[in-house]
Amino acid sequence: MIEVLRAGPLTTVQDLGRPGLAHLGVPRSGALDQPALRLANALVGNRPGAAGLEATLTGCALRLRVAAVIAVTGGYARVSVDGEPVGFGVPVPVAAGAEVHIGRTATGVRSYLAVSGGIDVPPVLGSRSTDTLSGLGPAPLRDGDLLPVGVPTGAPSTVDAAGAASTPESSTVELRVGPGPRADWFPPPGLSGRSYQVSPQSNRVAARLAGGPLTRVPAMLHAELPSEGLVLGAVQVPADGQPLVFLADHPTTGGYPVVSVVHPDDLPRLAQARPGTTVVFRGPER
Repeated sequence: MIEVLRAGPLTTVQDLGRPGLAHLGVPRSGALDQPALRLANALVGNRPGAAGLEATLTGCALRLRVAAVIAVTGGYARVSVDGEPVGFGVPVPVAAGAEVHIGRTATGVRSYLAVSGGIDVPPVLGSRSTDTLSGLGPAPLRDGDLLPVGVPTGAPSTVDAAGAASTPESSTVELRVGPGPRADWFPPPGLSGRSYQVSPQSNRVAARLAGGPLTRVPAMLHAELPSEGLVLGAVQVPADGQPLVFLADHPTTGGYPVVSVVHPDDLPRLAQARPGTTVVFRGPER
């Protein structure tokens, strides 16, 4: 078992999510920075889809009741075991009863902790992920929670991945976009070349952006749109013209027009972009 000593503002159990269930109204969910979770799992000898912890901004503190190997990746934070600093992005053996502290992120927003054997909470619809929108999966962690740990299935990695384990510090994130189903509701070139700032109101559902409003073409100024399907990375434009990019816990349908869709490989960097970070859209001219 792992005992949660300090849960932090939002620490959740995450694996690779529930893809393929949108037709049932079930969001994908899963780690927002999947490459970081995959790397953490590889470092401790887990399969790529094993469940770990996604900690937000100020980290968390845990007590391991069983000896295990841990690794922390993603948003860089100081990590300590029983008060002694340990490496970030490397396998760290932890004795039974030891306390693990993950501090505030110095870069990025979300840190990922993998433990050998994985977090072994019961799966829901094939995933152990917490979905903050629908409520599926385990609730966000609270102080005093106990999390079961699975049986290790592999040996810790001997590859030096420390340099690739941390989210780089950046004041600008470029996002490649393709046209959305309602791209013609907005004047060319749509979002291409436009810049915005990441809003503090962003969460696991969507990265909300602030900047110059994106206005519709005159013919669509007062048009109404029935709800239609949404995909990961869809860029929706509400009535105020401030776009938002849907992340892993996004709803499966929505009624505002989708002007573009972000390339899936760029979404982890957006999920790690701190409030105030400049986001620049890059896409083909129409």
